[in-house]
Amino acid sequence: MRILFFTDHYYPEPSAPAAHVHDRCRIWASQGHEVTVITNHPNFPIGEVYEGYRNVLRKIEEIDGVRVVRVKTYMAENKGTVKRTLDYFSYAVSALVQAFREKKPDVVISTSPHLFVPLAGVNYARLRRIPHVLEVRDIWPASIAAVAGWNRQGRVYRMLEKLELSLYRRSARVNVMTHSFVEDLTSRGVPADKISVVINGADLSTYSPGPRNEALADSLGLTGKFVVGYLGTVGGAHGLETAIEAAAMLREENVVLLIVGAGAAKDDLEALAAEKGLTNIIFTGRKTKDEMPDYWSVVDTALIHLRNDPVFESVIPSKIFETMAMGRPILYGAPAGEGSRIVEDAEAGLIFAPEAPAAMADAIRRLKTEPDLRKRLAENAHAAAPRYSRERQAEDTLKSLQLALNRPVQAARRAADNQKQVTK
Repeated sequence: MRILFFTDHYYPEPSAPAAHVHDRCRIWASQGHEVTVITNHPNFPIGEVYEGYRNVLRKIEEIDGVRVVRVKTYMAENKGTVKRTLDYFSYAVSALVQAFREKKPDVVISTSPHLFVPLAGVNYARLRRIPHVLEVRDIWPASIAAVAGWNRQGRVYRMLEKLELSLYRRSARVNVMTHSFVEDLTSRGVPADKISVVINGADLSTYSPGPRNEALADSLGLTGKFVVGYLGTVGGAHGLETAIEAAAMLREENVVLLIVGAGAAKDDLEALAAEKGLTNIIFTGRKTKDEMPDYWSVVDTALIHLRNDPVFESVIPSKIFETMAMGRPILYGAPAGEGSRIVEDAEAGLIFAPEAPAAMADAIRRLKTEPDLRKRLAENAHAAAPRYSRERQAEDTLKSLQLALNRPVQAARRAADNQKQVTK
């Protein structure tokens, strides 16, 4: 199968979407599929092109058997609205134009959360007369409204929601990452028979338990400390002000909060920690995918947190699966929903109320002072990891692409059958 994938996040960017798109594409390529990715030059989340790259009109790479076409875009830091919108829109235009220089694929897939990526994918597929599959990682614009406090009755929100629904209609298949997303989409008119649930997973070849990197721990001042790790994008949706408040409650208890990553909220969080005079919080900034296992190795437990908004009930943070793969207990603070059910069913961590610093601090204390509990949760987490592998995610996505390819044939057959009935 010849697959064309539209995404504005891709390796070597450290974001979750960059990782799970890259991993699936390399798996498909290893299986003999011809895979091309249309993406930008790596710049997330800082909005500056990475060393070794230039923001040129078009650059071709081959990475793990995948043809990667990088296109020129306006680059903006992952914060604010106007500049990021220009960033998104510039990708849609550049990607659409440059895609026509590639061989005609059998099927097109594009990934959200923002709608400008699938806007390019849908229009390309329509002009090429081939099926398009839309992957929904977050319900957008609802998720951004929850973070930014948008008026959901306002003109801009209604306009974006109208665009969202049109993209669903114009896609042969819609892949969602949680069962709750199915309920949301079907309640708004998307046929259930065109939706596939493809749950995220972790790259088990990269993330697995290993020895603690003592040199790294010593360089960070973590030797002899109980380390709570937050590893991933430091965005507004994650509400990490709560973690800063919890760290303040634990400043005398030999607990360190290690925040590995960059994002829109990082500067404000560093300022808040400095304002409180906290020395038990370490910000490392962005690290490459290859560096991440070493940082995971110095963590005793992983923190996953989302703001207390109903829109996040349907979200499954990808950090759940990386934590499981690394064999670490999970500290999960988010609205009760699919994410918390995965943690509960696996008995892989402690769950506490979101945006509740005292509850977070209590959960950390419990894991710190109960080593047997910590060991049991870690073992359960690692045992659950194979259920959520990248290989399974790649297989399930491929099945949806195959269904999309068959859909026009099935539709033609139904039309022919209907015509025969009319003739009779």
